[in-house]
This record gives sequence, structure tokens and C-alpha cells, in this order.
Amino acid sequence: MTWDALLDEWALIEADLHQVYGIDAESGVLHDRTWRWLRLRIMGLLSTECRTNRRFNPPESGQKRGR
Repeated sequence: MTWDALLDEWALIEADLHQVYGIDAESGVLHDRTWRWLRLRIMGLLSTECRTNRRFNPPESGQKRGR
């Protein structure tokens, strides 16, 4: 997985930032934060039950993910 691949899914990331962390990306908060701050949160989404995680870590065939 590359940052290009991740950022191609920005709509999922943006929705998950709001759902998981309460971050409204349209509020301008990203202008006040460092790349490191955003990177850590995006990486956190990859280990949280959310859209971004399901996109990049789909369940194995025949298995369902629990909530």
C-alpha cells in the first residue's frame, strides 16, 4: 500500500476521520496541523473498524468481520 493509493480513497478517509476521531476535514483544521498529525490518524484508521480499514484490509473470502 502506498500513500498514493491511500489518498486516492480520500472520500473514505475523510468520512472515517469524522466518524472515528470527530475531525471535520472541511473545517480547516488540517491547515493548522502537521503532516505527522494527519499521518498518525490515517494510520490509526487502518487498525480500526472503519471504511478505510475494510478497503485496504478486506476480510478473507467467506469470513465476516464482527463489530
